[in-house]
Amino acid sequence: MNLSGVAVALHARLFELAGKMALRIRSEVDAYRDEALIPLDSLRVSCAANADLVLTQLHRDGTPEAGAARETGRARAEQGVPLADTLRAYRIGSELLWTEILAEARTRPEVSDDLLVSESARFWALFGLYAEAVAVTYRETSAELTARGQARRSALVEALFTGIIADGTLWEAARELGLPEQGPYAVAVAQAGAPGEEPLAGVESALRRAELPSAWRLLPDQQLALIALPTGASEATCLRLLRRARARVGFSPCFDSLRGAPQAVRFARLALSGLPGAGPGVARFDDNPLAMVVAAAPAEAAHLVEVTLGPVLDLPAAERSRLLQTLEQWFASGGSAGATAQSLFVHPNTVRYRLRRVEELTGRPLSDPRATADIGAALLAVRGPRGSGGRPAAETAGR
Repeated sequence: MNLSGVAVALHARLFELAGKMALRIRSEVDAYRDEALIPLDSLRVSCAANADLVLTQLHRDGTPEAGAARETGRARAEQGVPLADTLRAYRIGSELLWTEILAEARTRPEVSDDLLVSESARFWALFGLYAEAVAVTYRETSAELTARGQARRSALVEALFTGIIADGTLWEAARELGLPEQGPYAVAVAQAGAPGEEPLAGVESALRRAELPSAWRLLPDQQLALIALPTGASEATCLRLLRRARARVGFSPCFDSLRGAPQAVRFARLALSGLPGAGPGVARFDDNPLAMVVAAAPAEAAHLVEVTLGPVLDLPAAERSRLLQTLEQWFASGGSAGATAQSLFVHPNTVRYRLRRVEELTGRPLSDPRATADIGAALLAVRGPRGSGGRPAAETAGR
């Protein structure tokens, strides 16, 4: 004995029943009230399919078929309805269906109370099975959509960074990535410690909380970020958040059009390559543009070192180190012999002697702005990441 007669009777008015379920769900679940998101006719069809699933199972044996439940989970995930609201709607529809089953059963003398008790257990077991199918399919679809969206975002960011995106679609890319259509923007490039590592983990959410939209790309050895800087204080906020990450980061100059992203990536990478030491820090390209230019052309920088500071680098190590250190402090102090002496804990005359020694060796008077510029650029090449006090790597490799 089962509820086959009741199921057949309810099947006969399935469309009416589905309409009642759809209206009840709409009245009780906010997410289902948006006609543009879930049209009433579509909701009615979904309710009919799920009610048919249960009623069919109530008057036959065999393994339950959950196709309609899975379709509900898939559709709601694609529509962006929260899972909690989806399951609540499924429960409301099931409760109304069970109420209709009870009402129909009371009109049939052959349906005993004992049968209703046993069939109620069966009904709610089916509800649990189908609700699980809704949830599982929802999560699978949501994960697939997320992965697909992330892949598309990653491809769009890569297209911006490499410059292969068409001018006419720049605004579409900006909209899809959540970026303003006009800058200023900047690019940050962080060095990864291992392939796939995110050196700036957590920075994206911190930027979002600071109302600084960003788009990200993870490479095997670097993490790149394109960051919108809408206000005058945005850059300072961005730099503060980047420094908190305790990573090695290069930061590009600001630019106004997304078309400038490829060049900004290059500038940010140059800034990263010029970051001194091995510890964390943020290097802005604009803080020392001459050093960035030197870093961008290692072969040319090596030649500049050879023709400008070659005689100094040929000295014994101790004297070479003293002269280079004195030059470095002299440039850092703006050409003041007194300030240089204080930083080196020597007499100003000692500084002046060492500077004259540099002039004698190089044949370039430090009173000549052009000679000073040449020596300063060569010193940057020597003291930069490729030099460390000797000739740059590009030069020493060919000797």
